[in-house]
Amino acid sequence: MDDEKTLHDSVASEVYDASQRPFDFIEEGKETALICESDSALREKLSTIFMEGNYLVTNPKSAREALKSMMFHVYQLVVISENFDTEDPDNNSVLKYLESLAMNVRRDIFVVLLSEKLRTNDGMAAFNKSVNLIVNTSNIDDIEEIIKHGIAENEHFYGVFKESMEKLGRM
Repeated sequence: MDDEKTLHDSVASEVYDASQRPFDFIEEGKETALICESDSALREKLSTIFMEGNYLVTNPKSAREALKSMMFHVYQLVVISENFDTEDPDNNSVLKYLESLAMNVRRDIFVVLLSEKLRTNDGMAAFNKSVNLIVNTSNIDDIEEIIKHGIAENEHFYGVFKESMEKLGRM
């Protein structure tokens, strides 16, 4: 816990450097994705899938890089390996940061946890990990369809809520 807090605090206290912003310009109709995966082959595969799916992709190589990127941009999609830059999945600094976000910000980020242990689409495990969706790495070849389905379900689930909040002037 102290390591994660220290990493987040040290990133937050660093001097602003515009060169570290992930995007200077985002084309209309494009969304952004952050892929936090240590395995370079898998990271490359995921990047290709999402770039073909009309996402602008950021591939941090460490939790520090990921946290810096998230300080300057709210990603629509975050795909994170449970072991990204950690040996202990319960001590994942990026997941801890996402958990700490205000709900109105977090609600606009679709978080996918890549796991070797947990089952794909396990709703209870996703709730427990504070993510929107779990994808087991054995289902990686189907990840594009799994995520599309998960995002559609999420949009349907929150659609009425967001519409109501807009009418009340709270969004």
